[in-house]
Amino acid sequence: MKKILLTILILIAFTANMFAKIILPSVFADNMVLQQNSDVAIWGWSDPGETVKIVTSWNSKDTVKVKANNSSKWVATIKTIAAGGPYSIQILGNGKVELKNVMLGEVWICSGQSNMEWSVNAKIINGEEEAAKANHPNIRIFHVQKIGAEFPQQNCNATWTVCSPETMRSTSAVGYFFARELQQKLNVPVGIIVSAWGGTPAEVWIEKSRIDNNSELSKARYKEHFDWWPGESGALYNSMIYPVAPYGIAGAIWYQGESNCGNYQIYSQLMKTLIENWRADFKKDFPFYQVQIAPYTYGDQGTSEYLREQQELVTKTVPNTGMLVISDLVDNVKDIHPRNKLDVGKRLANYALAETYKQSIGEYKSPAFESMKVEKDKARLTFSNAAAGLKSTGKTPVKFMIAGDDKKFVEATAKIEGSTIVLSSKLVKSPVAARFCFDDTLMPDVFSAEGLPLAPFRTDKW
Repeated sequence: MKKILLTILILIAFTANMFAKIILPSVFADNMVLQQNSDVAIWGWSDPGETVKIVTSWNSKDTVKVKANNSSKWVATIKTIAAGGPYSIQILGNGKVELKNVMLGEVWICSGQSNMEWSVNAKIINGEEEAAKANHPNIRIFHVQKIGAEFPQQNCNATWTVCSPETMRSTSAVGYFFARELQQKLNVPVGIIVSAWGGTPAEVWIEKSRIDNNSELSKARYKEHFDWWPGESGALYNSMIYPVAPYGIAGAIWYQGESNCGNYQIYSQLMKTLIENWRADFKKDFPFYQVQIAPYTYGDQGTSEYLREQQELVTKTVPNTGMLVISDLVDNVKDIHPRNKLDVGKRLANYALAETYKQSIGEYKSPAFESMKVEKDKARLTFSNAAAGLKSTGKTPVKFMIAGDDKKFVEATAKIEGSTIVLSSKLVKSPVAARFCFDDTLMPDVFSAEGLPLAPFRTDKW
């Protein structure tokens, strides 16, 4: 009888131990990167009311204690030090979890649609050569699986991997090149959280209630629905963003917009809503840098020039944001996916190095229209980010248009004078408005002295 009772007690104890496990979301795992010099959130689940202890190997004397609520969830904050590693983290309760090969460094979210999602497997320029040399143990990748959800999810299907030719090959090329540039220039570990899905509109990356409760956004929301990707507001926010918030991050890079050309009128408001949404979830006013969509043959109903204009408007209306121009990095305007992802990643990295990390790297912004002054029958345009002057790929620029009061645009004769350009036409006696590459497919023929393309623009609002 005593033996039977002892066996029962052992089984009870064993069973209790089985169910008294500490569970962590997938974003907390071996090989992860935590944001350096920060107070970062860490969360998970255990028995309701259980006290959980967290001990880090970089500060083993400071044990963090937190109690799980009646839904079993606990959320704690741990302090990180300057970049380095590898370290370990122990989470102790009725059970024990140890996270190994943890690095401290810089963490960025890489999100958007297909041009952010595209990998070496999509046959980017020099993809095979780049993959072969992608042995970077101080770059870590958390690639979120593509899956939508009707309601916010507590976890996602992904794991942290060390960058190798194999793992680099199947993740975002833009994200990888961005991370590689940061890692080399800052000499710290870099982690990227890749959360991207081709063909998706901005609405699916925003909390549904933020769309529903805004009459302008709700009325003009993306309405097309297909079997092969989600189009419902919030569908990917719920499953590909919400589960990793509020993980400690440095910032976000974003390459999306092609799918919103049909409702471009609200795009800047959509992006403002998205950025505010994510910043609230991650509890940080992090920098947000976007890629302006490239020239592409959208067809007779193309409106991508207006979408690009809306992207630029985001930088003027939302603090701590930036936009880079890649209109010169297109090898085929009939392909919506420019194959040169290396230079896109580098330009994003330069933007972050200058703005976020305050490094002196020279000019990193494209020249942008600043003002127009009419001088008799000519129009003089001035540009920002062009202190060293402008240059043309031909004898003179040919992508400018001007118009008078009749609103009829004609090709302009353009002359570069330092950081200004003078436009004229025999057909326009009194210029009123000017445009440059304000079209679906036009590629720039004017660059800064540093080689960055002039951003497309119009001076009118016709």
